[in-house]
Amino acid sequence: MDLDSNNHSVFLLHYHLILVVKYRRKVINDPISDRLKEIFEYIQSNYNITLKEWNHDKDHIHILMKTHPNTEISKFLNAYKSASSRLIKKEFPSIRQQLWKEYFWSKSYCLLTTGEVPIEVIKKYIENQGEKGG
Repeated sequence: MDLDSNNHSVFLLHYHLILVVKYRRKVINDPISDRLKEIFEYIQSNYNITLKEWNHDKDHIHILMKTHPNTEISKFLNAYKSASSRLIKKEFPSIRQQLWKEYFWSKSYCLLTTGEVPIEVIKKYIENQGEKGG
C-alpha cells in the first residue's frame, strides 16, 4: 500500500461520494456523465483531490476520490455542485427543460470514508433519497 505524505505527515484518505439528481430525475446518460467527470477533474486540483473511480446510474453518480488532510471537502462540493449544475443545464437543453429553475443536484449528499462501510449502507442511502424526493 502506497501512502501519501507531506512535510509532517503520512496519510491515505479515500472517500466514496454519492451525488443524487434533484427529485431523482433520471437524466444522467453517458455523455452527461462524461461531462460531469470532466468538470470534476477540472476543479479537483484546486482542492488537493484526485479522482480514482467514477460511475453513474440514471439518477446519481458514485465517485471514489483521494484527498489530503488539508482538503476542504465541503468547499469543494459546493464549488463542484454549483459549476456542474450551471454547465450541464447550459450545455444540455433537455436537462434545463426537465429541471427548469431547479438545481441539478439534490441539496444532500453521501460522503463515506472507504474502509469498513458495507455496501448495504450505501444502498440504503440511495433508496432513502428516492423517498425524500430530492
